[in-house]
Amino acid sequence: MLTTTAPGAGADTLLRASAGTITAIDAHAHVFSHDLPLAQRRRYAPTYDAPLSRYLAHLDAHGISHGVLVQPSFLGIDNRCLVQALAEAPHRLRGIGVIDPAAVAADPSGLDALARSGIVGIRLNLFGLPVPDFASAAWRATLPRIAALGWQIEVHCEAQRLPNVVAPLLARAEDAIDIVVDHFGRPHPTLGVDDPGFRYLLTLGAARRVWVKISGAYRNAHPAQPNSGEQTALAAMPLLESAFGLDRLVWGSDWPHTQHERTESYDSVYALVSKLLPTKHEQRAVLVDAPARLFRFA
Repeated sequence: MLTTTAPGAGADTLLRASAGTITAIDAHAHVFSHDLPLAQRRRYAPTYDAPLSRYLAHLDAHGISHGVLVQPSFLGIDNRCLVQALAEAPHRLRGIGVIDPAAVAADPSGLDALARSGIVGIRLNLFGLPVPDFASAAWRATLPRIAALGWQIEVHCEAQRLPNVVAPLLARAEDAIDIVVDHFGRPHPTLGVDDPGFRYLLTLGAARRVWVKISGAYRNAHPAQPNSGEQTALAAMPLLESAFGLDRLVWGSDWPHTQHERTESYDSVYALVSKLLPTKHEQRAVLVDAPARLFRFA
């Protein structure tokens, strides 16, 4: 059962788990080993392990029944670690993979295998990378396959680039693929909710094909102002709710907080939930109902 804490109560009492029910869904986390083969093009390489057992322990400690594992960018299109993790807790987990559209165009059966493993979408992590050419032959062959599976496309890029990434996907009305935008849309730290890219994101609510993850608030912080990420998140929340509705918002821990491991923890990011979603109704909508539909838990 979902409960709301009294003012000043600890974040660890925000949710209570009941056997056989969805108490909450963490819609964004990663698992990996530091000695796995890494992608040649990467911005980061971990020096530690983030095992599934530790992640599930965090979920249990916070009364969270389900989670979504997202392929880390530094593992590229090698989804084997992700698939193995999903196999260890198939009823509790879903996955978001990374693909090479050229490989899919050549052999579409690869997507079917990923779908059977519990993967429900792909991620486009475009930091340091160009915007994909969705008009290319490979993407024109791949997008209908993604649509046929009922998958989503998760987009992670700077807010200023969202029009160039999201607009072409929404223009393909024949596919009607759901788009999920990561980490509050990644507004520029110095602009916050005034970032034109974030303002563009707000215009997409009416399409009813776009979802936003209220996750990774610290990734939108100015280095000289560590709390500015939380301030931006709190300012963004009412704007996102007004533009999209609670049924198009999902929360994620972003565990293990890659590149921010020294300053963030599961406890710290979870503590922000009660500020972003102070009422029982908001918690139920964003932590249970919306992600259960989006990630096919219900």
